[in-house]
Amino acid sequence: MIDLLGTAAGAAVVFAATNIDDIVILTIFFVAARTTGRPHTWQIVAGQYLGISALALASVVVAAGLLVVPDPWTGLLGLLPIALGVRALRGSDDDAPATVVTGTLGVAGVTIANGADNVAVYVPVFRALGAADSAVFLLVFALLIAAWCAVAAWLGGTGRWSAWSSAPATGWCRRSSSPSGW
Repeated sequence: MIDLLGTAAGAAVVFAATNIDDIVILTIFFVAARTTGRPHTWQIVAGQYLGISALALASVVVAAGLLVVPDPWTGLLGLLPIALGVRALRGSDDDAPATVVTGTLGVAGVTIANGADNVAVYVPVFRALGAADSAVFLLVFALLIAAWCAVAAWLGGTGRWSAWSSAPATGWCRRSSSPSGW
């Protein structure tokens, strides 16, 4: 039982560390849903589940494939996020128009595009875990996706941060509907 709780706690830490940036993105999606009606709340939640599931599945598949690779070589996976970051810096185009996400696949696409750090962390973790521990990790991930969406919906709807987070979604900053005005 202690091992199960330890595995679940480890999964929660890994999920939180790799998805903290998703809170901001999800909050912006929920603000957009509240102010413009698109994407719908269910599309945001479904897209987040679809995107994180795709990242986790890809990581499990890659981890299983790496079981035939010698351990010293798997350490080179740490270079993957660095290479992706350098590529993004070299090819960044700040003049590109903002893309509006309007549905489930758009939310999933943003989640996947934002998930290089997830894959870079999940692959070695899933490679080191057995099947039972991997199942616990995936179950905890599924539960925490719901929690992430709930927190982002609160921040984007009634939270104190909503006055500031509505600026990117609506193009202007407005006062929150909270009694204190912010």
